[in-house]
Amino acid sequence: MSSENTGGASAPFDLDDPSLYFNRELSWLEFNRRVLSQADDRRKPLLERVKFLAIAGSNMDEFFMKRIGGFKQLVAANVQEPVVDGRTPQQQIDACCAVVRDYLRKKEQVVADIFSELKKINIDILAYSELTEIERTELREYFYDNIFPLVTPQSVDPTHPFPFVSNLSLNLLVTLRYPDEKEVSLARVKVPVGAGANRFQRVGSDNRFVLLEELLEENLDLLFPGMEILSCELFRVTRNANTSKEEEHADDLMEMIETALQHRKFAPIVRLQVKPGIAPQHRGRLAAELGLDEEQDVFAADGMMGLCDLWEIYRLELPEHKEPPHHPIDHPLLPKERNIFHTIREHREILLQHPYESFSSSVERFLYEAATDSKVRGIKMTLYRTDPDSEIIKYLIRAARNGKQVAVVVELKASFDEQANINLASRMEEAGIHVTYGVVGLKTHAKVILVIRQDFKGLRRYVHVGTGNYHPVTARLYADLGMLLYDKQVGRDATELFNYLTTGFTPKRSYTQMLPAPKILKQALQDKIEREIARHTAESPGLIRFKMNALEDIDIAKALYRASQAGVQVELLVRDSCRVRPGIPGLSENIRVVSIVGRFLEHARVFYFRNGGQEEFLIGSADAMQRNLEHRVEVLVPVPGGVLQEQIREILDLQLQDRVSAWELQSDGKYQLVNPQARKGADGCQEKQIKLAEKRLHEVQRLRKRKSRQAGERSVEKR
Repeated sequence: MSSENTGGASAPFDLDDPSLYFNRELSWLEFNRRVLSQADDRRKPLLERVKFLAIAGSNMDEFFMKRIGGFKQLVAANVQEPVVDGRTPQQQIDACCAVVRDYLRKKEQVVADIFSELKKINIDILAYSELTEIERTELREYFYDNIFPLVTPQSVDPTHPFPFVSNLSLNLLVTLRYPDEKEVSLARVKVPVGAGANRFQRVGSDNRFVLLEELLEENLDLLFPGMEILSCELFRVTRNANTSKEEEHADDLMEMIETALQHRKFAPIVRLQVKPGIAPQHRGRLAAELGLDEEQDVFAADGMMGLCDLWEIYRLELPEHKEPPHHPIDHPLLPKERNIFHTIREHREILLQHPYESFSSSVERFLYEAATDSKVRGIKMTLYRTDPDSEIIKYLIRAARNGKQVAVVVELKASFDEQANINLASRMEEAGIHVTYGVVGLKTHAKVILVIRQDFKGLRRYVHVGTGNYHPVTARLYADLGMLLYDKQVGRDATELFNYLTTGFTPKRSYTQMLPAPKILKQALQDKIEREIARHTAESPGLIRFKMNALEDIDIAKALYRASQAGVQVELLVRDSCRVRPGIPGLSENIRVVSIVGRFLEHARVFYFRNGGQEEFLIGSADAMQRNLEHRVEVLVPVPGGVLQEQIREILDLQLQDRVSAWELQSDGKYQLVNPQARKGADGCQEKQIKLAEKRLHEVQRLRKRKSRQAGERSVEKR
């Protein structure tokens, strides 16, 4: 198709055609295949492969808890309305389960290969039968003293209904009987992983291990003395984690969330994992007792269940089998010896690139100095996820105790962090912080800090806006962006935003820079895409670049299709789910979709428009998903021109040109490595960003030394 502006010529495509859009869940499952491929990559250090295997397992657990669990709720409610790709809830479950079963076959191969490779570096995951008699005796004694007291066997018979089975727990279904009797009994024994016992039980003093469930199985006679053990079969369950309730009618939001968390513990089971050799009658009995469809909801896996426990192996002190540790640099524009507010006021805008640049010496320091600076009058911030032991919470409490006005908007409904956020909110309220929970019906996902300081010319506002959570642990693992801004208009917008978040009132609010959701952001993005189409010519071709975690919103997808049809080049960096189908002649041949999977989790959101040469960059918290754009409080903020825009352009260029970590989406929905032949040790975009951050630091240090030397020379001349 010509790259010239089509001027709105009609296209032969019906943009409501379901075949033009990938299914969100199937697209996400493709992402988890890419994570699993990292575990299968022999170019990586072995324990890094173990780490990715643990991540892939944890991802799949969460997929069943949230996504499959949600679909099962829709099926139970008899919802049959298809989504944009044409599938009903039940059809989505069926399609996902088919993909998962294929994924499991590959996962089994990867697990077997990794365990074999671990043996070569003297990390042995042993079968109990491989132990010597002396080792078995020593382990039995250890088991009796340290694990046996934690185990509670439960009988299953007419007088003992099938016991409650907790989410993601490992369990043994034990078949037993009294000697010389024909009557058979069943018992359930929960494997006490995490209740004081490691999954991998060390044998001797070396890195030799047996799995806790095997140790428990081989010592069942201690639990059932004098009885004959006929069989012992391992199973694991996954429960629905969707606990949403109508908060509009809740008198106390915190109490409602706490109640929902209690309900989650007893939520319906959505998956049963068993070993292939389980007796058919026991497989059927378990499915029936747990309320599952035996054909659809039961998954047999020969290898290890609960792969997330492999973190125990990754944490072994064997640095030679891991990536060299990454140490973020201190931001070169934030010298420690100078007041951070003076520095921000001088530069007016500073781009932060985590984890390449330190979170603690930038964002945490920003809050520390706000808490201790006598001229700071107030701090307002959003809090979606953080570490309960984070310095951030300590600094906010310190600020309140120092007499500053502190207001924090805590999102109680952050998935799987609800209880932690409830505890944090209570702790901050006790310290005198004004804690609110955002706007009824909307999650607060925006990442914003506003500091009000009494400068020499009056009150001034300093703003941090970011793409990632205020979480010091994930800031070392997730690739995110942030900006420290001294900008009157952005400061005023941030004030408007917090007034909205702390009151929930929705009068017409005036924003000059920020694009908040749900009122403004989605339409603004659509308008900017249409503007790019209108300004596209052969002489000044249009270009759209989006970087995000997921592209799911159908209206944004349609707008990008229209842009491609008009000849605009559309380059998308989408980490996981993507609805857009690239490479269709006449529709999307101008669209390219790339996914980066590396040592850090890509988490930044960037929106770029060439805009006829008047380039526009925006960063913030929002993915192009309907939930983000219509049901969350999100914020995008323009990136000031000059150095900051060039730094972000450099990031986008590196990722779009990556030849090591990049996967490209094909028109059939599969992803292909851009360069499968990349040599071992070659730098992907993330490794290049590490080196670029160090280069920026060295350049600034050289410049400071030169200026210091020149100042010294001038001083000598004056004398």
